[in-house]
Amino acid sequence: MITAPRRRIGRRDFDFDNRVAVMAIVNRTKDSFYDAGRTFELQPAVDAALAAAAAGADIVDIGGVPFSPDAREVSEAEEIELIGPFIEEVTRLSDVAVSVDTFRSGVARAAIAAGAAIINDTSGLHDPGIAPLAAETGATLILTHSRAEPRKHLRRPHYSDVVGEIVAFLVERVERATAAGVGMEQLVVDPGPDLNKNTLHTLEICRRFAEFTRLGPPTLAALSNKDFIGETLDRPKGERLAGTLATTTWCIERGARVVRAHDVARAVEAVRMTEALLGLREPAYLRHNLD
Repeated sequence: MITAPRRRIGRRDFDFDNRVAVMAIVNRTKDSFYDAGRTFELQPAVDAALAAAAAGADIVDIGGVPFSPDAREVSEAEEIELIGPFIEEVTRLSDVAVSVDTFRSGVARAAIAAGAAIINDTSGLHDPGIAPLAAETGATLILTHSRAEPRKHLRRPHYSDVVGEIVAFLVERVERATAAGVGMEQLVVDPGPDLNKNTLHTLEICRRFAEFTRLGPPTLAALSNKDFIGETLDRPKGERLAGTLATTTWCIERGARVVRAHDVARAVEAVRMTEALLGLREPAYLRHNLD
């Protein structure tokens, strides 16, 4: 599979051959995984998005429903009410690309109408309306590996070859999306670290990350503060930044071209340093031993 690395998403141009995009995370949920409701209210959420854009985020990903089945139920109408005004305000004040983290095509349609440019579907096309909607609107579509139905537990997940099975899943979902009319230039793939996987599975995903980047579409590394980092280092959620940045740079070196981040400023610095090491970016300035 080959797809054009240069693309327009929303009001920004992206060159995935030569740059890594940073996706900031903003959740309008009371029981979100990381921020525990700090951006549930509209103005704090908008402020967080604008601060992320100022810190260098290329994309802001807004979620109205946690992935975890243990979080409270959110109806489709409530999800639309949570994400719609946020998207309208952020796109009014900034040119940052906005992504909606949803598995519902009705929510995705409302988000695109409000100004979102990306559908981040962590269910892997569970809703059959998602791919036709992306085809109709031209929205970028992130295809994520997860095995359980949305917001359902998958206890003690088992894989014979976790990477091989994820690759096969993503190939099939890419084929399903393109059959619905989605262009290859609209797609991003995400192997779904920690989503219906245990820590050993996710470490193997990171270890063999290059196998996902060979599929063609840009690959998202959604690693920030996840449980596999906490379990590997024995660190609570608030102390996983070092592990997050180490794993993020590892995956970039193996081809990741979108990275998801809670701490945008530190992630941007890590990304830019890694780009420079890979020969993709010049230093901000040169003075050492030159004067």
